[in-house]
Amino acid sequence: MSTTTLHVSQMAAGLIGSEIIKIGNEVNDMIRRGEQICNLTIGDFDPTEYPIPAELKNGIIAAYQAGQTNYPPANGMAGLREAAAAFTASRLGLEYPAADFLVAGGSRPLIYATYLALVDAGDRVVFPVPSWNNNHYCHLSGAEAVMVPTRAENNFMPTAADLAPHLAGATLLALCSPLNPTGTVFSRADLEAICDLVLAENQRRGPDEKPLYLLYDQIYWLLTFGATEHYDPVSLRPALRDYTIYIDGISKCLAATGVRVGYAFGPGEVINKMKAILGHVGAWAPKAEQVAVGQYLPQTEAVDAYLTGFKQKIQLSLNLLHEGLQTMKADGLPVDSLVPQGAIYLTAKLDVLGRTTPAGQRLDTTQQITSYLISEAKLALVPFSAFGTEGTAPWFRMSVGGASADSIAAALPRLRAALEALR
Repeated sequence: MSTTTLHVSQMAAGLIGSEIIKIGNEVNDMIRRGEQICNLTIGDFDPTEYPIPAELKNGIIAAYQAGQTNYPPANGMAGLREAAAAFTASRLGLEYPAADFLVAGGSRPLIYATYLALVDAGDRVVFPVPSWNNNHYCHLSGAEAVMVPTRAENNFMPTAADLAPHLAGATLLALCSPLNPTGTVFSRADLEAICDLVLAENQRRGPDEKPLYLLYDQIYWLLTFGATEHYDPVSLRPALRDYTIYIDGISKCLAATGVRVGYAFGPGEVINKMKAILGHVGAWAPKAEQVAVGQYLPQTEAVDAYLTGFKQKIQLSLNLLHEGLQTMKADGLPVDSLVPQGAIYLTAKLDVLGRTTPAGQRLDTTQQITSYLISEAKLALVPFSAFGTEGTAPWFRMSVGGASADSIAAALPRLRAALEALR
């Protein structure tokens, strides 16, 4: 056995792997062994349940057949950037030139590039918890993470009062709506109040000070349900245009996570710096996929028809879970859930910390609850501890994209039995 000490960077040595991917890999291993698991972990889609639009698939195939296999431009194909700009203008009323759009291989490189373009080592980045991956992007960029707890009473969305004590001197405020992991959204009033805080903070700063920027991840914005509406900062407060970087793309709204086409838009100076960063990283979306998405987005009727059926199916699964948990709650079990508003997630409360399993194990953390449910209920969830909350907060994310409605319906009685078996 080698006794050589492995010397790596401090950043790499301190990097923590994704708890979500770890749980998902464990579940996938069980599925490969033939076990029937209802997998509600990864924010992904089972293509047999949720295929991408046929027009998009055919466009991708045609683009490969046409030889679109060389490097795309570093900032994205012009046709795609123009289509994304037109799509954003027509559906959100946000008018940005195609030059202020940047295309990448999904939203992750764009979020990372935003951090690297704006945040210096030691700068403060403010974000609510639970939220997805901001703690890891802070680690990668050397930022000081300022994690602001949120409350179930406000659907785990931050309020201006929550954020106000932390914005002085901060470089970046990172927000997401609809929110991963909760499936909840900002109300107009709450987002307006937060926008006013950002504007007031920037008005206080001198001309030589770095402003407070706003990273607004709206990758799920097309997936809202019922009367729920999506709101965004610049539409509410146009004066935020110079400070807001939007993260968007097709990964979630078109069930196209593996197609890897995301885009960011915002102030041209910042977008150009992000382009330079990703030009060195090479995190481009494949050229054929870019060509196909650029051709698909202008097909308004096809997009609307796909979204209608897709959203109905997602909402059916979310409501199935929500109603199942509410029935268990009515029967006296220690569970609860929030009404699903958007995205592909349900927030579930399983208040069984301190209970003992039939095998005699005391459940002291949400990770232990997760393992128990995988084993006993054949149901896999992700605890909010994977999104920055305490390991003793009894909240979980249920992601419905990777499971059929039938498998969800079959899992609910198993969940009930596993909960009833606790003492």
